[in-house]
Amino acid sequence: SERMSRTIDELLELSRIEMGGEMLSAPVDLNDVIAEAIDRALPLASRQGVAIAFEKSIDESTINGDHFQLVSAVSNLVDNAVKYSDEGGLVTVSLATVDGSVELQVADQGIGIPMASLDRIFERFYRVDRARSRGTGGTGLGLSIVRHVVTNHGGEVNVRSREGEGSTFILRFPSIHGSK
Repeated sequence: SERMSRTIDELLELSRIEMGGEMLSAPVDLNDVIAEAIDRALPLASRQGVAIAFEKSIDESTINGDHFQLVSAVSNLVDNAVKYSDEGGLVTVSLATVDGSVELQVADQGIGIPMASLDRIFERFYRVDRARSRGTGGTGLGLSIVRHVVTNHGGEVNVRSREGEGSTFILRFPSIHGSK
């Protein structure tokens, strides 16, 4: 089935990322990563009637890393944000520099994440609501991939969410220039 093959693809991607093998480290412009992730999500977004906005930072947005892994992580977040948004909702991706770090945020106005689940959502296969995730076709691997990618890049990932009001995922990476 299509879902099975997607799960297998994601598992392969996750194991490749977890091994940290073959990770490239080259200057990557996060503007390009975000543009690619949004491109991937647009067909889904237009089907669901969800808009995606990119608030571009004029600051330095280049980090050292692996373009493929970063696109994979940001795509997962943008896809999730779209899936959990209601029709007419807005997903906002933004980029800023904060204290020698580059901060990438993906925010939605969707259903939000229950308090009790917040610290578990990055675990493999963890799903907040099984009935709902069947409807959206998630494998439960996406956030695990996100966390590993961020860790591989020496960064950290945080989430702020309120049930019924939406969620914001914050990825923070060391800037290529370090602290100024």
